Amino acid sequence: MNKRIALDAEGITICGELYLPCRQAPHPTVCVCHGIPSRAPDPADRGYPALAERLCREGFAVMIFNFRGTGESGGNFDLLGWPRDLKAVIDYLWRLDEVDKSHLSLLGYSAGAAVSIVVAAQDERISCVAACACPADFGFVAEAGEPEAVVGHFRSLGLIRDECFPPSAEEWLNGFRLIRAIDHVAAISPRPLLLVHSRQDETVEVSHAHRLYAQAREPKELVILDGAEHALRRDKRATDIIIGWLRSQCH
Repeated sequence: MNKRIALDAEGITICGELYLPCRQAPHPTVCVCHGIPSRAPDPADRGYPALAERLCREGFAVMIFNFRGTGESGGNFDLLGWPRDLKAVIDYLWRLDEVDKSHLSLLGYSAGAAVSIVVAAQDERISCVAACACPADFGFVAEAGEPEAVVGHFRSLGLIRDECFPPSAEEWLNGFRLIRAIDHVAAISPRPLLLVHSRQDETVEVSHAHRLYAQAREPKELVILDGAEHALRRDKRATDIIIGWLRSQCH
């Protein structure tokens, strides 16, 4: 069973879907956090819904949602606002009787993985974190070009929708310098952390995974895949590893 969800985060509508298994509640729950879209949406790409369905068949309640500025959610893309969006989603899940409060996990991809680490480090309601293709920091974005040019790039993708946003391109771009998983990853402990990365990732180099793993405390696990692309949500090997790991955390 799945149902559409609309939440309020600072006056911005955050849209998502909640998938519930056909078995007795409460369920171990996974909140999935997507990355920054790099192209216009492909209607044929069922990546996150397909992932949610797979997790749900394994007995997990699953929340997928769009951060501000993406998909059906409102607002404009603003990385500094993404942690507040995720907190609003966690608050919503925490109120549900269907959610097993002792097993509320975050599963993040790319920028969503970095945001997951930042939020979980400060929110003890999160029981464990799986971070895929996670940037240790966003220096490679922050230094990618002039602030106005970077804003223009995201505007061309439909992620910045309002002509008057952002009020300051420089302050907006600074958000990429402030969201740093490497500064927060140690605080996940004593909760378990899984890092999954592709050795050939051309978007976020594999060195980011090694830096995060070195900084993290136990319990921690690092899996490096050969021949995978950046979008690990589409890689069956990665999904199998993640599901096996999530199930092991429920015992």
